[in-house]
Amino acid sequence: MKVQVEELSPVEKKLSIEVENARVAEELNRAYSRLGQQVRLPGFRQGKVPRRILEQRFKDQVEDEVIQRVVQTAYVEAIREHNVDVVANPQVTNSGIKPDAPFTFEARVEVKPKVEAKDYVELPLTKSETAVTDEQLNEQLERMRQSMGRLEPVTDRDTAAAGDNVTADFEATVDGQPFPGSKGEGVGFQVQPGELMEGKAAALEGVKVGESKDIDYAFAQDYRVEEVRGKTARFHVTVKSLQKEIVPELNDEFAKSSGIAQSLDELRTKLRTDMERSRKSQVEGEEREALMKAVIERNPFEVPRAMVERAMDSMLRGALQQLQRQGVDPSRLNLDFNRLREEMREKALQEVKGTLLFEAIAQKEGIQASDADVDARIEQLATEAGQPVAVVKKYFKGPDERLGLALRLREEKTIEFLRSRAKYS
Repeated sequence: MKVQVEELSPVEKKLSIEVENARVAEELNRAYSRLGQQVRLPGFRQGKVPRRILEQRFKDQVEDEVIQRVVQTAYVEAIREHNVDVVANPQVTNSGIKPDAPFTFEARVEVKPKVEAKDYVELPLTKSETAVTDEQLNEQLERMRQSMGRLEPVTDRDTAAAGDNVTADFEATVDGQPFPGSKGEGVGFQVQPGELMEGKAAALEGVKVGESKDIDYAFAQDYRVEEVRGKTARFHVTVKSLQKEIVPELNDEFAKSSGIAQSLDELRTKLRTDMERSRKSQVEGEEREALMKAVIERNPFEVPRAMVERAMDSMLRGALQQLQRQGVDPSRLNLDFNRLREEMREKALQEVKGTLLFEAIAQKEGIQASDADVDARIEQLATEAGQPVAVVKKYFKGPDERLGLALRLREEKTIEFLRSRAKYS
């Protein structure tokens, strides 16, 4: 077999391959032999149909099948022999099988670019704090406290006050006419400033249970109900009952009821640890993106379309899986997946370029992730998930999964190397 490799661009090559006639003839012999054992033709016993008859009836079909097999095997041999790092299926052209002549075909294929990273020391980076202040911790505790509040009926008065939760019925009109969604019963409102359509109704302050009040509300120009866009509606609201929110005190009992800790001090410690871990992860993500952007600007190069397309697919899958983890069924959102995918193109392009550059830097600097590094990360993942190490190890049992984790660790080490040599501002 003869192979000629031509570089069409940094990301595309053309392989011109010539396969010996004897090899093609052998494949043809096998194909006709198999066919002869299978077909039944009038006047011939099964397995005894002459080859010339088979050629008359099935020549095109047989040669197409042989061409597919020869192309597949020869192409794989060629890319292995010449170390062609392909990233997509080839586009193949051939002139067919000719008697007593070698079979030739051409395969155009996208390839992984050879990236030589340069000028990656002293990349600009902004220093970010990961420590959590007492003020931030107290704000988080207050959010927790508010989220654990409960509603209780108001029994010492019958007039709505600021901060109350009101259950009410309403009827609304625009220009004296009802509209879709203009009537509601047992609807909850909060007596505080804000948008009526978001359940805020400060105007109900001072209204007694059983009494009504008219509230005018101007709908936005892009409101989802077409009939009321940009118009002012009058809501006739009748107060049915009052509730007030009881928020727990910030003490040891509160900590126990949170299910996180047994005392307030322990809760504060755990929350601070979680917040700092979350902040550290956020900062690392921001710094990775900043380093990636900077190193791409200093090292422009072309990337194969196929790698970008795969990155777009991966990003779209990740976004849909995130929705599912949040309990949202993407199929019910009437999403335009093609548009969403296309909106990810630029980010996917940057991700592919950045990943290739990080890989090139790792190779140049001799950065690797050892088996010990992989095992240590598996133990860390098990600790963070609260799972036995043996259970987590099962997820990384296969060589592909373990290699994927090793590559991720190598990138993390590469980013840490770049961070240690960055120019902070």
